[in-house]
Amino acid sequence: MVGSLLTLVLLWHLLAVILQNKYLPTPVEVVDVLAREAGNGDLVKHIVATLMRVAAAFVISMLIGTAIGLALGLYRTADKFFDAWLILFLNLPALVTITLCYIWFGLSEAAAVTAVALNKIPNVAVNMREGARALSRDLAEMAVIYKFGWWRTLRHVTLPQLAPFFAASARSGLGLVWKIVLVVEAFGRSTGVGYRLNIAFQEFDVTTILAYALAFIIIVQIIEFTILQPLQAKVTAWRR
Repeated sequence: MVGSLLTLVLLWHLLAVILQNKYLPTPVEVVDVLAREAGNGDLVKHIVATLMRVAAAFVISMLIGTAIGLALGLYRTADKFFDAWLILFLNLPALVTITLCYIWFGLSEAAAVTAVALNKIPNVAVNMREGARALSRDLAEMAVIYKFGWWRTLRHVTLPQLAPFFAASARSGLGLVWKIVLVVEAFGRSTGVGYRLNIAFQEFDVTTILAYALAFIIIVQIIEFTILQPLQAKVTAWRR
């Protein structure tokens, strides 16, 4: 993987040197801007603001989406009634949700987080609904026969079966939340990576755009490899 990335960077550098175009900076120029933004504190300020919004929207969407998904998966009547709603919200463009939230609630943090969460909740609900449908009746009957009680049944029977679906929702959802948060910030916030990218776009500052994109990608990958992948491996280990 390292060799592949180094090859990509080398090709990027060669192309930038050959074309000599101000809209295609070299990797060295991008790193210089990244170091400058980190040195004056702007990089940290905007990344922290984005991470806070991502965390808030992610937690809200996971909690609400899980509750909705489990309810739909366990109760067939509710699933039939609300399935059309779920399809509607799944196909509602994120841009529409963001615009409406800003119009209805103003250019506030609450509106920004709500817009992101509303775009993520249907995806979580769909995954968790499938998890609820996949719950084993045989294991549930075994828990009753051996008198596990509700707590032991929940801990040792139900949650292990739902954990892979929850982990999958978390991984896919976090990738979606990152992207939507940047759009939300570009539209109506005065801090965050999305806001900074929007300013750089207005100034045709490609080097700054690539610098912030690089910083953001690095952080996302760190979270992916140190938290999400180990978590998914842990919750699916019982299946092996």
